[in-house]
Amino acid sequence: MDLEPLEAPSPRLARGPWRVVLLAAGLVSTTLALVGAFLPVLPTTPFLLLAGACFARSSARFHRKLLENRAFGPYVRQWQADRSVPRSAKRKAYGLVVATFALSIAVVDHTELRVMLASLGTVLVVFLWWLPTTEDRRPGAPDDESPTA
Repeated sequence: MDLEPLEAPSPRLARGPWRVVLLAAGLVSTTLALVGAFLPVLPTTPFLLLAGACFARSSARFHRKLLENRAFGPYVRQWQADRSVPRSAKRKAYGLVVATFALSIAVVDHTELRVMLASLGTVLVVFLWWLPTTEDRRPGAPDDESPTA
């Protein structure tokens, strides 16, 4: 599948209060995704995908800006194209989750907090494992669906 087109057929935009709710949820999700990129305990990917879904229904402009973002856009576009995450992104996420949670568990003194952190880390790893995975796509590489010579 080609990930280049940014103009995907989008559902009809919501109107009235529902549009405001979706727009606010998209903005909050984007903010949480940005914070999650720097804080190990807060996941980035689910908030990005939620922001993309909210903006697709509430604001074509914000949706386009998210899709065009150099850091996050490729992941959101791939999710919208085939509901999958690149293998390299999953590997990085696994490594980051394990490293940061292991460090956090080592630093914390309370057993209850260690158990909570271990549980949350396990949930994040299982969530990542559950997401469909695709091979990484190189820019300019032919699609899987294209005929080979």
